[in-house]
Amino acid sequence: MPGIALITTSYPDEVPGTEAAGSFVEDFAIQLSKSTDVTVLAASREASVSNSDKLSVRRFAVPRLPLSLLKPYKLTHWPAVFATLRAGREALGNLIDDERPDHVLALWALPSGWWADTEARRRGVPFSTWALGSDIWSLGRIPLIRHKLASVLRNARYRYADGLGLCADVERLCGKSCTFLPSARRLPALRRSALADAPPYKLAFLGRWHPNKGTDLLMHALQALADADWDRIEEVRIFGGGPLAGEIQAAAERLAAAQRPVTTGGYLDKDAAAALIGWADYLLLPSRIESIPVVFSDAMQLGTPIVATPVGDLPRLHERYEFGVVARAPDIDAFADAIRQAVRQNAAAFVPNVQRARADFDLATIAAQFLADIGAG
Repeated sequence: MPGIALITTSYPDEVPGTEAAGSFVEDFAIQLSKSTDVTVLAASREASVSNSDKLSVRRFAVPRLPLSLLKPYKLTHWPAVFATLRAGREALGNLIDDERPDHVLALWALPSGWWADTEARRRGVPFSTWALGSDIWSLGRIPLIRHKLASVLRNARYRYADGLGLCADVERLCGKSCTFLPSARRLPALRRSALADAPPYKLAFLGRWHPNKGTDLLMHALQALADADWDRIEEVRIFGGGPLAGEIQAAAERLAAAQRPVTTGGYLDKDAAAALIGWADYLLLPSRIESIPVVFSDAMQLGTPIVATPVGDLPRLHERYEFGVVARAPDIDAFADAIRQAVRQNAAAFVPNVQRARADFDLATIAAQFLADIGAG
């Protein structure tokens, strides 16, 4: 059946931690399927096939997940890397032979884009790529991989990226145009609690506990707050998981021992994530490197202002929407000052600005733009 094939390394299953980018891909696929037939080809722990009206999901088995933990510069990872590359290539080739889709969209540029470039283009099916920051800023730093990445991007019919600055980086890398498409997921209908108009405020962090996401920076910033600052904070909830788990838990225990109202928890599914963001008066984004995280659009959908570091597109988005408070620098002292500034303001006053941003980060609009580009739907 003609239609669209999405090949991705990120697609949610029952395992905690497979949400975030994967959740967006699932919601995007569902939105596309309202206009055309869609088949999702996703890396998974086990091979399987599931079908619903106009949406099919084929999972192909890979040795390890998440694929982001596979490091090409580590010789011990090479067997798993090669097995993964072979599995994805064979799976996409079989899908194209079976269904002959009109277009293949690779999420994300590597390795999905390489699979599409190798199999879809060779079979005469046009493909496009959607890049994340990890594609360009991490894999793009490795010389041989950078060369292959640039080739994949040049060969794509359309190039998308989920950040404004990231689009410019894609264009510099491959010499061709790139279109900004934000990654936004559809959250459950939630009647959030009203934003407080005076302290004490509820603060939340949701994401990977990783240096790029600044989770350690956040913990040090919380430790730097004085008693007068904590008098304006009802509670801080920190949810997620990742390589900094030991450090984050130890810091949380020190804060709790100092009678600071800080609690931690693991990865959250979409419903629980929406509940957390809807509970908060401010969402904390202490990233050291970022494009536009999915939780940004989550917060805009749920009417939650943000306290952020000035990285990636966040300063530009703040100029446009004034969605909360942006720190003067991505460091501990500056982020602590940004939290102090936020808890001394009226959080509810940000609601009109957040509502303006919500209209621009709408999943139906995003899907319609892609369909219009490729002439489908």
